[in-house]
Amino acid sequence: MKDGPIAWFAQNPVAANLLLGVMVVAGIATLPFMPQKSFPDIDLNVVTVSVLYLGAAPEEVEEGVCIRIEEALEGVEGVEKIVSNANEGVCQVTVELLENANADRALGDVKNRVDAIDTFPEETEKPVITLVLPKRPVLDIAVTGPADERELKEVGQRVRDEIIALPGVTQVDLASTRPYEVSIEISEASLRRYGLTFSQVADAVRRASLDLPGGSIKTEGGEILLRTKGQAYWGPEFEELVVLTRADGTRVYLRDVAVVVDGFEDTDQALWFDNRPAALVSVSRVGDENLLDISDAVKAYLAQAADRLPEGVELTVWSDNSRFMRDRLDTLLDSARQGFLLVLLLLAIFLRPRLSFWVSVGVPVAFMGALFLANLLNLSIDGISTFGFILVLGIMVDDAVVVGERVYAMQYRSGVDPGPRELLTAAVTGTRQVSVPVIFGVLTTATAFVPVILGPGSIGQIQTVIATVVLCCLAFSLIESQWVLPAHLGHQRVTTAAGEVALMLTPLLAILLMEISWSVRSFVALAVLVVAVLYAWHLVGGFDRFAQRVVVAQQHFSDGLEHLIQTRFRALVARAIGARYVTAAAALAVFIATVGAIAGGHMPFSFFPAIPADRVTAKLTMPLGTPARVTESVARTIAESAEVLRAELAAEASDAPPVTHVLAAVGGHPVSGAATGPIFVGGGSGSGGHLAEVTMQLTPGEEREAGTLEITRRWREAVGQVPDAVELSFDASNFGVGAEIDIQLEGSQLDELRVVAAKIRARLAEYPGVIDISDSFRSGKRELQLDILPAGEALGLSLGDLGRQVRQAFYGEEIQRIQRGRDDVRVMLRYTESERRTLDALDGMRIRAWDGSEVPFATVAHADLGRGFSTIKRVDGRRVVNVVADVDRAVITANEVLAKLNAGPMQEIMRDHPLVSYGLEGSQREQGESLAAIIPLFVVALFVIYALLAIPLRSYGQPLIIMSVIPFAFVGAIWGHIIMKTFGLLGSMAIMSVMGFVAASGVVVNSSLVLVHGVNARRADGLSVKDAVIEAALSRCRPIMLTSLTTFAGLSPLLLNRSVQAGVLIPMATSVGFGVLFATFVTLLVVPAGYCILQDATEFVKKTQGGTLQAPGKT
Repeated sequence: MKDGPIAWFAQNPVAANLLLGVMVVAGIATLPFMPQKSFPDIDLNVVTVSVLYLGAAPEEVEEGVCIRIEEALEGVEGVEKIVSNANEGVCQVTVELLENANADRALGDVKNRVDAIDTFPEETEKPVITLVLPKRPVLDIAVTGPADERELKEVGQRVRDEIIALPGVTQVDLASTRPYEVSIEISEASLRRYGLTFSQVADAVRRASLDLPGGSIKTEGGEILLRTKGQAYWGPEFEELVVLTRADGTRVYLRDVAVVVDGFEDTDQALWFDNRPAALVSVSRVGDENLLDISDAVKAYLAQAADRLPEGVELTVWSDNSRFMRDRLDTLLDSARQGFLLVLLLLAIFLRPRLSFWVSVGVPVAFMGALFLANLLNLSIDGISTFGFILVLGIMVDDAVVVGERVYAMQYRSGVDPGPRELLTAAVTGTRQVSVPVIFGVLTTATAFVPVILGPGSIGQIQTVIATVVLCCLAFSLIESQWVLPAHLGHQRVTTAAGEVALMLTPLLAILLMEISWSVRSFVALAVLVVAVLYAWHLVGGFDRFAQRVVVAQQHFSDGLEHLIQTRFRALVARAIGARYVTAAAALAVFIATVGAIAGGHMPFSFFPAIPADRVTAKLTMPLGTPARVTESVARTIAESAEVLRAELAAEASDAPPVTHVLAAVGGHPVSGAATGPIFVGGGSGSGGHLAEVTMQLTPGEEREAGTLEITRRWREAVGQVPDAVELSFDASNFGVGAEIDIQLEGSQLDELRVVAAKIRARLAEYPGVIDISDSFRSGKRELQLDILPAGEALGLSLGDLGRQVRQAFYGEEIQRIQRGRDDVRVMLRYTESERRTLDALDGMRIRAWDGSEVPFATVAHADLGRGFSTIKRVDGRRVVNVVADVDRAVITANEVLAKLNAGPMQEIMRDHPLVSYGLEGSQREQGESLAAIIPLFVVALFVIYALLAIPLRSYGQPLIIMSVIPFAFVGAIWGHIIMKTFGLLGSMAIMSVMGFVAASGVVVNSSLVLVHGVNARRADGLSVKDAVIEAALSRCRPIMLTSLTTFAGLSPLLLNRSVQAGVLIPMATSVGFGVLFATFVTLLVVPAGYCILQDATEFVKKTQGGTLQAPGKT
């Protein structure tokens, strides 16, 4: 027996078992320390710069802040695109980095460049520069009750503080509540009565409200600190501040001059939960914190916190991501268990019981080793990584099946039971005979997953997790099949039928017991009971009789299958290679027909599958400047229609009500905008009295009869058209990378962009199935544009003086910023609320000149009424407007809409507006980038696969025959999608389908390689080409069929899964499962025909050159 690792481990079963034990123990020990998440963390590669310029119009923000930041950031290394949004009171600049850019370095460069800008307007605040991290929410808690806004906020703050004190919880935010503010409101009449100006009042408050350290006095008795304590923190304390002392010594207090309102910032914001006022406490995880542990701790706190709440106040869990994660993992684990069970059954049917046991052992062993390696690679336990294990479940047994079947054939080829020495020799020899195709088969599979790993964008990062898990599993599966499995097969001691069946039943019973969701004690008790019953059955002889019948039945199946292979399949292969050119032409015709089916639109393509969520959101945008009370009235109407639908669905449901809660908000989009930032934080386009949102939370899709899309349709119809609404859209999607249709227009003139956007919207409206059409252009609020008159200039007033005094009166001047507990509170000085609500106050305002005189506003200035922009978006220095729309995929896809639009209408529009250019954003941009990256990567992978095949075969032509199955994996994937769509199990192909085909390309090569390797071995033994091809096809038929069936069986439970959690993964599973299954028939019939065609070509070349035929294996 030759030396080598295979022989060494086979001769040292202790070493093999120790290796097996190390992999299992490493995986089990790693499992408790792996982070558990609902979704893998995605690196956004985005740096944001936010600058507040409170009270400024978008055009002022653009000119004074955004453009200066853009100019400063020119030439920063690693920057792909700079997007700036100038909104009322805030500039938001988003710096998108290149895929492989150093994010920390780019953050430092951006910070240095922005900090060096010294030309910002004086009223701007310090820029906030951050590297954007993905939101990692765990759950939200709705604080509801009849209490007023202050009491709800105080309860929310207390809940926040108590939750953040829990072990393992480090990030809790109080969202959707207005910040505290102390507003000192003074009328024009009061200013004139006391001869004061806003600046004088502001200076007086600053001088009187402060704490100032005065050093210390070192006395003989010790050191005494000196401090001036006069800082006011609450409204009554500010009222007692002295603002003026007359010559006679009398004091004028702030309460005499102004009204001090200790309340909230003057923002249009409201939230109600199930028709009750509410505040939201948002709990998130940080880093690798365990989502499930945090959720359990918070829920345990809520259970005991209810008794300490004010009367009528309740705490309700809203948007629980831990439930989503548990449902997803439970769904995928169920699919994994069921898939493994099917794989075990197939192994038990096709192979002898004890052989099927040792082959199946490799699956959990490889899983454990892969878990250990995955943890070292910073992967987590989440829905995506779990899918990776399901995907590779059936693939992993391929190498073990090939090795085990070959070893078994060699051990029992004489027809008698071999002795210990013969068992060991056959195990080593059989493993070595197939080690080359097995090793290189794993390498080709791994190579096919490399393009999946290198895919760009957020989708690429998701695919990287899947591919990394697959590669880890394949690596340990190869180790187990080459070093551990031969040792087990070479030292088998079980010879009785009862022993064989007991081995086979062990993993089957283990999987079945795992389906029972009992406590550990109950589970152990049941397992002991099952073992005791089986042992008692064995003692009375019943189990032995049952085992004998099982072995006989399996032998009958094996003999019957072998008979079919040796007769019917032999004739079929002989006929296929006899008419090999007809066989090849038929295969080519099938491929062409498949391409035609795609071209004919029988299988539509969408970048990302439409995954219905467990909530539906209605997003409302009214014209900018719409009073908040008007927006709230519309929002309440939408919420009332949701409550009516909620009652209807509850009456129709046979089980739990489909709608659990309704959340409504005015002043922002807290649910749909939660992916980009905290709820209601900042000014900008994300907040304002013209915005509202209503969200219905649904029970999990598996627990209700009404589907999410059906609920969305009924709600949309119930709401109908909203007069004057700029946008009303209904969103029920769970995942996505942007709008289905997002056309970005670029130009220098916003008016022209607005016209082009209107034309595109009109064109999109012509296509059936296109819904929720809108654009990013919004007319701004009405505005009074102020200008100084010559009379004002004669008094020494400038436009800046005029603007500053008007700003003090109507927006207000920030006098101080005080810290009250954890709250940062602004102290503002301004006109009274009644004066800020009327234009007459501007006419009656007195402008103070430098000489102390007061003159009416109309004497020194005039105001022109106009309208600006609500937001100005810029991309790489150019103004842009985006036209966005959604599609009903049951009617049309986004790709079909854009194809029709680009076929003529778009060119006509652009021809009329040559200064405007356009491009695609959102999911279409991601789709283009992904496909542009995957195609060259796939070509490179094909070349590497070719090289990996050419090296062991020592041939240039045979790798082409082996790789001829790859197009038919594509055929299988396409028809698999068509079958799934026909039965309503799948909507359309997606980018994950493409990745699945790429992955299947490496898998299908394995069977073809095993077959060609077998042909070469028989030709080396002296058989003719025809006989070698037939004999190799017959001997490799069983393992090829089994490897393909196990791959499909491992994925089939997931393919049939109707849960929301599985929807995003089914397209990739469809491509892999059906691609591998269809390629089996090609491997068994077309590859033998192709081999013979290659031989014909070789002989023809040799004859024309007058040479001799090359030796087998050297073709």
